Amino acid sequence: MNNSLNQENLSKIKLTTARRAILDLLQSSNKPFCYEDIKDKISMDKATFYRNITIFEEENLINSFESNDKKRYFEIKDKKHLHFICDNCSNIECIFEKPDFLLKDYKIENIILKGKCKECNKNG
Repeated sequence: MNNSLNQENLSKIKLTTARRAILDLLQSSNKPFCYEDIKDKISMDKATFYRNITIFEEENLINSFESNDKKRYFEIKDKKHLHFICDNCSNIECIFEKPDFLLKDYKIENIILKGKCKECNKNG
């Protein structure tokens, strides 16, 4: 997946080393990351991470959502898509198929589907 940042929104923030590290990591990923996923890859304390994530969310650069494990997951806001979270293995998948429904007069920002993933469904 080619994640591209909104350059107009990106120009509104000072791109520190810490911010660049977070954005690079999120851009190179094909799935959302939580803090625990990121802290193993870059050296940054939790307060610094969340302070920067808040700035990214305010500038509309990233999406976030909470998963089954009560952790918050983050990804670059690029192509509209929905997420599937497996109730069995807690795997998170980005789904790019358009949903088969429309809610008149609503603006949908995020769709999270839950159930059994393909792998868990195969195994019973």
